[in-house]
Amino acid sequence: AGLGAAMLLWLWLWLWLCVCCCPARGLRIHEYLYFQVLSPGDIRYIFTATPAKDFGGVFNTRYDQIHLVPADPPEACGELNNGVFIQDQIALVERGGCSFLSKTRVIQEHGGRAVIIADNAYDNDSFYIEMIQDSSRRTADIPALFLLGRDGYMIRRSLEQHGLPWAVISIPVNVTSIPTYEMMQPPWTFW
Repeated sequence: AGLGAAMLLWLWLWLWLCVCCCPARGLRIHEYLYFQVLSPGDIRYIFTATPAKDFGGVFNTRYDQIHLVPADPPEACGELNNGVFIQDQIALVERGGCSFLSKTRVIQEHGGRAVIIADNAYDNDSFYIEMIQDSSRRTADIPALFLLGRDGYMIRRSLEQHGLPWAVISIPVNVTSIPTYEMMQPPWTFW
């Protein structure tokens, strides 16, 4: 019995070291990344996104003020009408029409630094989809994040109401350094 308990303890310790202590390439699967909309003011909230499971890059830089540009067309499955505005910025894309990887590659080809893909189910305020690579064997180097449909809809709606071509965001945001009472969370999303 002592040998079995020792083996079980050793196995648990090995798994813990592999999961928690090994250097990882950025965020691990099922982790969250946070960004804050700075402008327009009516959606000045901290939003939660999840990184793609098996493709895309990681955020090696923190952007204190960068544009979040809604892609035109929203699904970003081909040539963009506003590609010039996406260069060196972050694109907000809508799910559907082609694979997550295809969308990420379109934004990368237009010089985007990252892509945030919002669910096309505008009422989705709690279910994160795991973005996986398609079967094409292509790759992408820029970070790709999944955003809840309600969050993406509210960001786009605010921009339309204000007649703005983009939002100004800060990404990534370290929420552990923000006191709970100062966390400005979207009122439509439960944390």
